[in-house]
Amino acid sequence: MPLTDLTDLTVRGVPVFVHTGGRPLDPARPAVVLIHGAGMDHGVWSLQSRYLAHHGRSVLAVDLPGHGRSGGEPLGSIAEIADWVVALLDAVGLERAALAGHSMGALAALDAAARHGGRVEAIALLGVAERMPVHPDLLAAARAGDPSAIDLVIGWGHGPRGHGGASGGGCPVPGLALIPAARRLMAAVRPGVLGVDLAACDGYGQAADAAGAVGCPALLVLGAQDRMTPAKAGRALASRIASSQVVVVPQAGHMLMSEAPDAVLDALAAFLSLRRD
Repeated sequence: MPLTDLTDLTVRGVPVFVHTGGRPLDPARPAVVLIHGAGMDHGVWSLQSRYLAHHGRSVLAVDLPGHGRSGGEPLGSIAEIADWVVALLDAVGLERAALAGHSMGALAALDAAARHGGRVEAIALLGVAERMPVHPDLLAAARAGDPSAIDLVIGWGHGPRGHGGASGGGCPVPGLALIPAARRLMAAVRPGVLGVDLAACDGYGQAADAAGAVGCPALLVLGAQDRMTPAKAGRALASRIASSQVVVVPQAGHMLMSEAPDAVLDALAAFLSLRRD
């Protein structure tokens, strides 16, 4: 574990783990908070967090409460997650930050920007749509801790690249097979957490109103082969945000950060005005 990771941080009295990308958190540098999706943790940003931290940003790749190495219970609604992100900024002494979120994390970033605009510099929303309904059978399986829920999320979440070959490989990173890696990540989730997360996504019906209230710049990164939050739905959400841009990644599904790490980094670096080597 890098010494720069925040391992003794508490937010609202609950211990929280934050990965800083291998560099100390520097309040003098512009910050970006990376918010993971349902049933996941900071590790989904492993191919982006280090780069961002070494190219001009202070990085806070969070484990939300009840996830990864953070304590507490999972938060039951998107609004609660958004408010928690602002409380995290307070805990580390940051007045403002850019927020980058994936899926559930994207809804939280959107909601935070709409209701806490003075604290949010910009938002990058990956794998997002105005509505994220979850089938009742999947919700029930996730709440019960049925392993089939993880298989369904992983199967639907990956595009053609993730399903390439018998092992579900196809990853641009040598030695990493996408679907097995995602399965290992989600297998570590605590019982019931995935169900809470999916219910939060299913129950969030305020995205359209939130988009209209966003006053900061927004980037939406969408997978052309995303079956969970189709690019068409992401574009519709973007159209409601006053200052937005859209990047559609060819051949990528919902798990954009691992399926297309370079494309995601290119989009984030340009949006956050970083130098891209």
